[in-house]
Amino acid sequence: MARTPVLSTRVLLVCAAIGVATGIIGGIAGLLTPVVLITAPWAYGLLLGSHVLPGIIAQEVLRRPLVALVTHLIAALVASAFNPAWALRFIGTALLFGAIQEGVAALTRYRAWGPWRFFISAAVIGVIVAVVVFFAAHLATLPLWAQIAYLVLAVLGPIGWTAVGLGVGTALSRAGVARR
Repeated sequence: MARTPVLSTRVLLVCAAIGVATGIIGGIAGLLTPVVLITAPWAYGLLLGSHVLPGIIAQEVLRRPLVALVTHLIAALVASAFNPAWALRFIGTALLFGAIQEGVAALTRYRAWGPWRFFISAAVIGVIVAVVVFFAAHLATLPLWAQIAYLVLAVLGPIGWTAVGLGVGTALSRAGVARR
């Protein structure tokens, strides 16, 4: 007797569609990154926060294990087409963000799908991104106001993008994307 796969063809196709759409957004964010880092490095966290979209939308629509990770990886491959030199950065970000989103969902055994759960993963991502990028990009050399602005936007960026992702996911569910 054949087993039911964890990720059916329907689920994988929905993940692929979401991944392509959000990968285009990620690719555009990647193209804007050098401009933002040169002109307004304190706003980089807001731009980087857009990379939470694939997992948030996929989990809101499908509410299944592994959909955030799969969708993030597809989005990273699409984003890599915009800037192939950053392919490993896109994939690394996808693995990190997808793993955090899956981890928070796994803590609730994939049973709690309230907005609070999505915002917890966004806050965790925001704090990690804020700290890592702050030191990796040597943002301590910026004026104090810019350092504070960066830290605030780096934490709030993923939270704001999560709200956008939940709105998109809810609209897709209402449109019938998640129907069986």
